[in-house]
Amino acid sequence: MTSPLLELTTKLVSIDSTNPSLSSTGAGEAEIAAFVADWCRDQTPDVQIIDADGRPSVIAIVRGTGGGRSIILNGHLDTVGVDGMADPFRPKVEDGRMYGRGTGDMKASVAAMMVTLARARSMPLRGDVVMTAVADEEAFSVGTQAVLDSGVTADAAIVTEPTSGDLVVAHKGFAWADVITQGRVAHGSLPDEGVDAITKMGAFLKGLESLQAELEKQQGDPMLGTGSVHASKISGGREMSSYPATCHLGVERRTIPGETASGFVAELEGIAERCRQADPDFRAEIELTFDRQAFSIDADHEIVELVKTVAARTTGREPVICGRAGWMDAALLGECSIPTVIYGPSGGDFHGDNEWVDVASIDVCADVLTEVARAYCA
Repeated sequence: MTSPLLELTTKLVSIDSTNPSLSSTGAGEAEIAAFVADWCRDQTPDVQIIDADGRPSVIAIVRGTGGGRSIILNGHLDTVGVDGMADPFRPKVEDGRMYGRGTGDMKASVAAMMVTLARARSMPLRGDVVMTAVADEEAFSVGTQAVLDSGVTADAAIVTEPTSGDLVVAHKGFAWADVITQGRVAHGSLPDEGVDAITKMGAFLKGLESLQAELEKQQGDPMLGTGSVHASKISGGREMSSYPATCHLGVERRTIPGETASGFVAELEGIAERCRQADPDFRAEIELTFDRQAFSIDADHEIVELVKTVAARTTGREPVICGRAGWMDAALLGECSIPTVIYGPSGGDFHGDNEWVDVASIDVCADVLTEVARAYCA
């Protein structure tokens, strides 16, 4: 017999919420946010939708009697694209796994949060249980940012990304920059008049390669290792018979705690300066286009210890304390001085054609979130 939690997960997966920032045909979060909000209104009157440029996020709160600590349960509603998938929104269960887009990343987690919210109604809590089901985590995280900007806060938070039952206490940040080398347009038959912006970029790319080698030699973070840098995309020129006036390079820097976007720009400026010293005709513009900070919390923080204790008691296995490379909304919560830990169900092939979540782990996740809320908000 199908459990209510599995039915809820199935319903969430069946709603197309592909992020439109990642796919031109992406449906966005409007339909799924409406479904989540309506479901939550049956549990609590304190439900609102926060809009960020047409990208809705849901805030649902079960209020305590007062005087207790509050906790945020955070998860995202959007998914990556579905190219290559036959039936991405028709979830199927085989051998204890549910397959479909968003099963593991992270609609099973959202279902676990929703069930936890419903259970909180019958708990004798003094503090509030706050559920934030947000838009756009897979691209620019405008959802969590809008929720925090609206004034939502708490004494602690759990981001319910899939962690296979482990506790993630650190993740990398990232920064993006554009580098544009300058040339001079001329007919391809006139090398004395033209300056090739694309070959000028070659020297910069060699400098980028050297920077990566330097980063690999650093001590790094004990949980995350070293930062990294790579060229993401490159373009330039108009037609075969002309010297290109510009060459445009997109660069990504993955950062660890202590590394900053301004430091990344300084690294790129250093490469450009060395190129200028070697070639007086080298000219380049560098612009930081987007960045998100790295995240970390002390492994012995109270909220980490509480989730660890509850998870061990629930599963009979002490969860591993670890870091993850990929960026998550935990960083935004941490920047608002909300102690945050990342904990969620098991799954695999996230962003792949065979994305899945372990069905039993959804129930475990809901049980752990419930007991953490019961203890923390009492």
